Amino acid sequence: MGKSLYIAEKPSVAQEFARALHLRTGRHDGYLESEEAVVTWCVGHLVTMSYPEAYDEKYKRWSLETLPFLPGEFKYEVIPGVAKQYRIVASLLNREDVETIYVCTDSGREGEYIYRLVEQMAGVKGKERRRVWIDSQTEEEILRGIREAKDLSAYDNLSSSAYLRAKEDYLMGINFSRLLTLKYGNSISNYLRTKYAVISVGRVMTCVQGMVVRREREIREFVETPFYRVVSTIPVGEGGETQGPSPELTFEGEWRAVEGSRYFASPCLYKENGFKEKEKAQELIDHLRGEDDRLTCKILSIEKKKEKKNPPLLYNLAELQNECSKRFKISPDETLRIVQELYEKKLVTYPRTDARVLSTAVAKEISKNLNGLMKYSPAVPYLNEIASMGTHKGLAKTRYVNDKQITDHYAIIPTGQGLSALNSVAHTAKEVYDVIVRRFLSIFYPAAVYQKVSIVTGMREEQFFSSFRVLAEEGYLKVAGIPGQKRGKQEETAGEPNDSADSGKDDPAALFAAVKSLKKGMTLPVSSLDIKEGKTSPPKRYNSGSLILAMENAGQLIEDEELREQIKSCGIGTSATRGEILKKLFNNKYLALNKKTQIVTPTLQGEMIYDVVDHSIRSLLNPELTASWEKGLNYVAEGEITSEEYMEKLEHFIKTRTDGVLGLNNQYQLRSCYDRAAAFYKTKNKKPEGGNGAKKK
Repeated sequence: MGKSLYIAEKPSVAQEFARALHLRTGRHDGYLESEEAVVTWCVGHLVTMSYPEAYDEKYKRWSLETLPFLPGEFKYEVIPGVAKQYRIVASLLNREDVETIYVCTDSGREGEYIYRLVEQMAGVKGKERRRVWIDSQTEEEILRGIREAKDLSAYDNLSSSAYLRAKEDYLMGINFSRLLTLKYGNSISNYLRTKYAVISVGRVMTCVQGMVVRREREIREFVETPFYRVVSTIPVGEGGETQGPSPELTFEGEWRAVEGSRYFASPCLYKENGFKEKEKAQELIDHLRGEDDRLTCKILSIEKKKEKKNPPLLYNLAELQNECSKRFKISPDETLRIVQELYEKKLVTYPRTDARVLSTAVAKEISKNLNGLMKYSPAVPYLNEIASMGTHKGLAKTRYVNDKQITDHYAIIPTGQGLSALNSVAHTAKEVYDVIVRRFLSIFYPAAVYQKVSIVTGMREEQFFSSFRVLAEEGYLKVAGIPGQKRGKQEETAGEPNDSADSGKDDPAALFAAVKSLKKGMTLPVSSLDIKEGKTSPPKRYNSGSLILAMENAGQLIEDEELREQIKSCGIGTSATRGEILKKLFNNKYLALNKKTQIVTPTLQGEMIYDVVDHSIRSLLNPELTASWEKGLNYVAEGEITSEEYMEKLEHFIKTRTDGVLGLNNQYQLRSCYDRAAAFYKTKNKKPEGGNGAKKK
């Protein structure tokens, strides 16, 4: 009987497979072997696409005459630095006594591509090949993956998609980088006074660069506009009208020019709640004061209701990267490195996922994860409460479980295993793990409940609006933490920002108790009418986390979590690649990252390359178009279109864009664009040092 060969992506993963299978292996150079099985590993990619000169020596020299470069058959070669391990793996794949090959590389498009290239280069034939697809590296999950492994051919469409992604990035990168460098490189190097300038562009990279440059220019062009709001201060005592007001309990009302107001639809308004000029705001106050020394208002309406806020969906990689960027000020690339380490130590499930829900199968076994977390002391009080509530039993019927929203992997959750390894990871990794655990435990808790009171008061024909909200029931916030409060301090159950005026901020619970006694028709004193000046705000700069979210949502920066989930599309890049794309942009010095704040800004060179692309291949800057390429790859993976159809469109795109640029003669017109950008940097006509010279307005 022949042996089984297990091929993993990394040595550490290979050892986990050998351990899970309880193999009594001997250690050999580059593999482990027992009587019944062999376990080996890649070290990431062993094979890569060949450079153009491998096709013909003429391509070694960059020349417009050799563009576009569109080979009929693509060439591949072994990466020199890992050639020894490739030879070991290739010989094992072709060993006569190896009957079945279990492909155990990472369960995703890139992991599939890593193995397929090795198999292709090694010329493997006549073997049974089975694909192991797992969501964590626990022994139980590894054994399930091996037991349920499908024939490798079931993943042929995914493999085709992986090959196409690589071909697309290769062809766009080589053709457009050479094309734009040859056409515009001199104009950039002359302007920056450098020996040469390579214009590196890519399908995803250039689009992301464009997002950051456009945002920076929106901020520069923003004109601050002042506006003036009129606010009433209304004291309210415990006894309502009959007792004197308690000076420390007041709430504010914000004036709005609603229908019936003397200013309704007036051109002097900035918006319905403010004036363009301070004089108009004072005019309103003078009108309301009239001849009376004592100001009063009447309650026109009062609405009391409860609002529920459900626990958020679980983390996918993009959401976790955004959270860690905000909370710990670490880059998306660093977050992925940390969560990958947690995955390899069996602490969490597979990190490179776009899903934010669990599968039905996982939901049925979720008590195993919860029971395992009893060894994680910060979780124990919450686990005891979950057990007493019994909410884990009905998980499959909640919005946190949806098989239709899962493609390759479900959301990132703690496995409940490997907790002894938590002592060996860095402090930040412990914090990231805690964030994942708390989000996971939150879904077993009820919604947070807020009590809300909305009051409309009237003075003459004008109306003022007030709103109060206090946290009545913590619900899941008991685990996740109350917004605006630091964990570890005593958490009050009242006091989130109000929805309109800044009412009762000193003692929101006491104020809320007082206003609950108010009724429609009551007359209340008004202690003052004041003008509050405000200013319009420019768009926010991206930070590394919000940029990842904007990439996930095809260029749209959507702050609201639930709205993000509703309009979610394929996005720009994938969960596995977005952090690396940002890292490349920073390394190229096209974008700059403030490590302390994680704010992302362009460099002068980055802006100049943006202008070049904008005047030559503008579509590379279009987030919707870039997202559509990613969607096309998904269509190939799902079998909806063929590889041939995709390649035909890709080659047409490259050929037409190349021909278009070859016909341009606009190099000198770009000088004015460079000048406009350089005005915002300290080092005009000099090479930017790390790209941190942007003037901040």
